[in-house]
Amino acid sequence: MPAFAIYFLAALAEIAGCFTFWAWLRLGKSGLWLLPGMASLAIFAWLLTMVDTPAAGRAYAAYGSIYIIASLCWLWVAEGARPDRWDMTGAAVALAGSAIILAGPR
Repeated sequence: MPAFAIYFLAALAEIAGCFTFWAWLRLGKSGLWLLPGMASLAIFAWLLTMVDTPAAGRAYAAYGSIYIIASLCWLWVAEGARPDRWDMTGAAVALAGSAIILAGPR
């Protein structure tokens, strides 16, 4: 599976897992929300191990921009708040950084 697909799935799993904690603590949802949240966070961690790189830190660093973009999509789709130009500019800068990390000659 290509790294982008792994990063995309990992971002969905991480955001979903983190949102369950947000829902429990900030929205007053049942503590039972934490069970699928913890499973989702475990899937997130497992997915990142699937990235073909010899260094975990590089995989995590490159993943950061995908997480930022996925979070802005979550903001828009799940929370109904449209990202503004500063959100989009920051995401573009982060994506450029990830491209440099992944494509840099080694």
